[in-house]
Amino acid sequence: MGTLWSQERPPEEGQPPWQSRWWARARRLLMAALLLGLLLGSFVLLTYIFQSCGPRSCERPACGHLLSHYLASKNTSVAPCTDFFSFACGNAKGTSDPFQALAEESRSRLRRILEAPGSWHLGSGEEKAFQFYNSCMDTGAIEAAGAGPLRQVIEELGGWLLSSNWTSLDFNRTLSLLMSQYGHFPFFRAYLGPHPTPPHTPVIQIDQPEFDIPFKEEQEQKIYAQIMREYLTYLNQLGTLLGGDPGKVQEHAYFSISITSQLLQLLRPLGQQRAQGKLIQIVTIDRLQEMAPAIDWLSCLQATFAPMSLSPSQTVVVHDLDYLTNMSQLVEKQPLSYRDFLPSHMIFGLIDTLSPALDSKFQEARRLLSQKLRELTERPPVPARPRWMKCVEDTGDFFEPTLAPLFVREAFSPSTQSAAMDLFGAIKDALIARLRRLPWMDEETWRKAQDRVTQLQVEMGAPEWAMEPALARQEYGDVQLGPSFLQSFLSAVRSRQARIIQSSLQPSPHHRWQVAPWGDNAYYSTPDHVVVFPAGLLQPPFFHPDYPRAVNFGAAGSIMARELLRVFNQLLLPGGCPACDTRALEGALLCLQRHYAAFPLHGVTSFNGSHTVLENAADVGGLAIALQAYNKLLLSHHGETTLPKLGLTPQQLFFQSYAQVMCKEHSTQDFQDTHSSPALRVHGPLSSTPAFARHFHCPRGALLNPSQRCQLW
Repeated sequence: MGTLWSQERPPEEGQPPWQSRWWARARRLLMAALLLGLLLGSFVLLTYIFQSCGPRSCERPACGHLLSHYLASKNTSVAPCTDFFSFACGNAKGTSDPFQALAEESRSRLRRILEAPGSWHLGSGEEKAFQFYNSCMDTGAIEAAGAGPLRQVIEELGGWLLSSNWTSLDFNRTLSLLMSQYGHFPFFRAYLGPHPTPPHTPVIQIDQPEFDIPFKEEQEQKIYAQIMREYLTYLNQLGTLLGGDPGKVQEHAYFSISITSQLLQLLRPLGQQRAQGKLIQIVTIDRLQEMAPAIDWLSCLQATFAPMSLSPSQTVVVHDLDYLTNMSQLVEKQPLSYRDFLPSHMIFGLIDTLSPALDSKFQEARRLLSQKLRELTERPPVPARPRWMKCVEDTGDFFEPTLAPLFVREAFSPSTQSAAMDLFGAIKDALIARLRRLPWMDEETWRKAQDRVTQLQVEMGAPEWAMEPALARQEYGDVQLGPSFLQSFLSAVRSRQARIIQSSLQPSPHHRWQVAPWGDNAYYSTPDHVVVFPAGLLQPPFFHPDYPRAVNFGAAGSIMARELLRVFNQLLLPGGCPACDTRALEGALLCLQRHYAAFPLHGVTSFNGSHTVLENAADVGGLAIALQAYNKLLLSHHGETTLPKLGLTPQQLFFQSYAQVMCKEHSTQDFQDTHSSPALRVHGPLSSTPAFARHFHCPRGALLNPSQRCQLW
């Protein structure tokens, strides 16, 4: 009788030895096959995960254009850790800077709009804008009119002593007509600008004139004499083109050159005015009349800014009172025998201003003068521009309310605006988080700074009024087109001035934009606490909704961050943050100056670190904030893309895009320019960013991986 249960045994037990060995070998092969299958499966799974979560190549058309742009400028033969500017921009030599490229693209877009067929309401802004542009492009009609329209303008001013028909007008009468009817300011500039103190309402500003002669104190006397001879030749040409007697023309030209030279000697650089505490002075018109009696200030300003009601007690903002006083003395000391030469000097200046609206003889004379002046001052020549560029610029200036909605609808779609606002929000959040970690900022200042950022308003694309049909289609009843282009041009000048004045007289709850929607300059408005990014700036290659996020954050994001930091420029000035750790703040600023001074000049002949420190601080902080915002986004968003064939990781692409914003040729730094050279604007911030050295594997001690870094932002 068997047992009720039996014990299981391994299959090899009770089997012959050869069968046991065969089964063991088979089991080992089976286990190896299973293990290999698991490894292959894991590899496939990891590959899928990597492809799903890792960076993918952007294959969209916008990325293709951007890739071509980057490949054309990149120079991989240069080591990125020692000269990233040449690495990113080395092959871009001879090209215009990226902001000029943006401006050119905006002009081309406006041209396409103005040359597109369409039907507009009779007398509407659209109709007159298109008519004005077509009149500007009609060079045949301009050549046929010759100097006739200009002679008519001179007759309206009382004629010219160089011609037979001349009526001697009072000096101030001529000056008043030039300012109010022709927008020409020969001895000073007068315009509307925000008052320096709250509530920053528009007020009349009086400043030094803008001279075309490129004169600097450090120029050699020989070069200055050559410049004056070229300008004298030009004035002689103008008088001859208007049929003046050569002897009289030369006499009046000599006088005009003499007056211009003496006025140039009265100018003072902004730095000198600031050091003397005379950068801005608020005075009444009555007081101004006492200080500079040669000018009938009330009469001239009232004519220029009508329908504003002015009185002797009206206050104005003067930017250089000493210049106005000395200018007045210069005018008053002219002998009686030369008093009639003053109107002649003003007419010479008016003709020069109007030369773009005149026939080719006047334009060619102006072009030759500009070419000679650039040669004498060793500046590179300016390529000849086609006629349509000037016509587009003038039409945009005079008919901005009409062209703004047409441009924005084509260049800045709602989806683009939404993506730009999301980018700005990320940059703004990163700035708030970063302020908390600044070692030199005390608790109270930090809270105020946080409130300032939170309350900051942003405007993108175009001002609100630009997209309102009722305003965009406004009629330009005061613009009279024809019968000559010069008359159309002058009518548009007067219409624009009238709109500016009318706008200042109306209470406006909104910020008044300082740039056109097609402009390429972002800015921060202190009076309104608003930061503005026009549609013309948020364009390829700086921004596009289809770009990899690294590109948008590196280029447009760093620009946004720099503008945000301008809110705190006052804190970085001496005494601007009394509650802060002054020693730590001053130490960080001094460290930054020394850090920049240690770099090679890279083609620039001079560098003034104290003059550029605020902009350098904004560059360094802008890059740090944009990188922080980008890194935060990578933690919460997957599916980042990169550009194929470029061989850069997303983080490396971020730095490449940042440098691309600065790609332009080196030049001697203008003494008034507060920015560092293009190479310094790349190398200074990158060498202050440890992540750059980490992602490009820079050895310790390399130029862009220094042993010590400044801690400002």
